[in-house]
Amino acid sequence: MARVALTRLVEPGDEIAGRWLRTHGAVTLLRWVTGDAPPPSPEAESRLARYRRRLGGPTAGQDLAAAEAVGARFVCPGDTEWPRQLDDLAAARPIGLWVRGRADLRLWALKSVALVGARACTEYGAHVAGTLADGLAHAGWAVVSGAAYGIDAAAHRGALAATGATVGVLACGVDRVYPPGHAELLGRVAEQGLIVAELAPGDHPTRSRFLLRNRVMAALTRGTVVVEAERRSGSLVTARWAQRLGRPTMGVPGPVTSGLSSGVHELLRGEAELVTEAAEVVELVGRIGADLAPARRGPVVPRDLLPVATARVLEAVPGRGTARPEQIAQEAGTERDEALGRLHELQSLGFVARDGTGWRLARRSTEHPKR
Repeated sequence: MARVALTRLVEPGDEIAGRWLRTHGAVTLLRWVTGDAPPPSPEAESRLARYRRRLGGPTAGQDLAAAEAVGARFVCPGDTEWPRQLDDLAAARPIGLWVRGRADLRLWALKSVALVGARACTEYGAHVAGTLADGLAHAGWAVVSGAAYGIDAAAHRGALAATGATVGVLACGVDRVYPPGHAELLGRVAEQGLIVAELAPGDHPTRSRFLLRNRVMAALTRGTVVVEAERRSGSLVTARWAQRLGRPTMGVPGPVTSGLSSGVHELLRGEAELVTEAAEVVELVGRIGADLAPARRGPVVPRDLLPVATARVLEAVPGRGTARPEQIAQEAGTERDEALGRLHELQSLGFVARDGTGWRLARRSTEHPKR
C-alpha cells in the first residue's frame, strides 16, 4: 500500500527516492513524506518537500479501486509477477507497475523484444515494423512498445494481427487513453495483451515522463530494435538504456538520404547490430547457438552446379561467335582433348552448341561474363 501511494507522489526514475526505498523501505519513506517520522537528514527535507506538494490527492485505496474498475492491478518488487530484470535499473527501478490485462507480465517479459521508432514514420518504416512484429509473434516472442503513433502502433498492430503477445508501456495512468486516437488500439492491446504504466491511475503524460518510460521498455525486454529515428529521438533513449543495461541493441537501416533514419544509422555506427528480419532479431536475443537465423544465399543458377574444370571451359567459350577447340583449350588453360570432352558435356547440358568446326554458346545461356 505504501508503494501504491508513492507512485502518485514520486516521479518515475527518481533515483534519490529509489536509493531510500532500497535502504529504508517504502513504509519508512512514506512516513517521512507524510511527516509521521523525522527525515533521515536535514538535507533530505527539500526533496521530501517536493513529494509533500502532491499530498491530498486520491488515496492508495482509491487508486486501487480506479485500477480495478478498468481491470488493472498493482505489481511491485517481491510479487511473483514482478519482472526481476527491472531490478537491473538499480535506484531507477520503478516503485511498482500498474498492469492491465490477463497475462502474467513476468512470464511474457522473459521472452520479449522492444520495438520502437519514429512517430512521424514513413510507409517503409511502418511496413518494416509490422513485418518484424508479425515475425517475432510467430516465433513466440512478445512485442513491447510505447503505444505511440507511427512505429509503436505498427509494432502493436503487427503482433495483434499475428494473434501474438504485445505489451504497451504508457507514460500516463493505466486507465487513460493516450494518444486519444488510439482508443481502439489500446483496447485491443488490453484485451489480447498487456498495458503497463508506472504512474498512478488518472495521471497525465509529460515530455519527461515519455523519456523516463523508455528505460522501463529497455529493462523489461531482452533487446531493443529501433526502426526509423532522427538524431534527436526518444527511441534512441530506449536504445541507450538497453546498451547501458547490457541488452542487445539493434537497428533497421533506411535510405541514407532519409533524415528519419539518420539516428538509426548513427546507432549502427556504434555498438548496435543491423537487422532486417525477425529471425535476425531472435538470433541476437534468443538461445546462443540454438536460435540462429538461416544463412542467406543468392539464387542458384545451373552453371553454379558445374564442376570447376567444366565451368572453366564454359568461361572460355566466347560470348559472340565461335571458337575452335584448341582456342578454347588455350583460354581455359587445359589440353585440347580435355577441353573437347568438357565441351561435349556442356553440349549435353544445353550450355554450348557445335557450329561446324567451332563451338559457340547455346541460345539458352542468357548470361555470360564476357558479355
